[in-house]
Amino acid sequence: MNILDINKRIKQRPPFQMVERVTEIRPNEYAKGIKNVSVNEPYFAGHFPEMPVMPGVLIIESLAQLCSLVIDPGDGSLTDPDTVYVLLKADAFKFVKAVVPGDTLTLEANVLMAAGGLYKFAVKASVDGQLRAKGELSFTAAKKDQLYV
Repeated sequence: MNILDINKRIKQRPPFQMVERVTEIRPNEYAKGIKNVSVNEPYFAGHFPEMPVMPGVLIIESLAQLCSLVIDPGDGSLTDPDTVYVLLKADAFKFVKAVVPGDTLTLEANVLMAAGGLYKFAVKASVDGQLRAKGELSFTAAKKDQLYV
């Protein structure tokens, strides 16, 4: 999937769109994608100016966006404008080494469980084959009007 294909499936847009290419995808099973980390990204101005490091929450967000591309319940909810899949839980995350400008972050997501609108993934992020972060992410389907109560 290139950026145009990705834009058809996720709602995020720059500067908050993190997945730039999907190199492998098996719906409801697995995906592998890429996030190119540029010094021009706005968060580097303050995190940290003398030693820029990609925030861990944005690594998690990058992985979450890849997970959202894997989800394909086959029930029409992906095209339903009133339904969104939201991050429910981030669990057991470890950040092994910093992600810095110039890195190409390789993202991977494996479905551990999918049932009744709930999805759980094992995820990892690496640079040049070296692990940078790993953990688990859970998602649920929600109606938009339930999110703004």
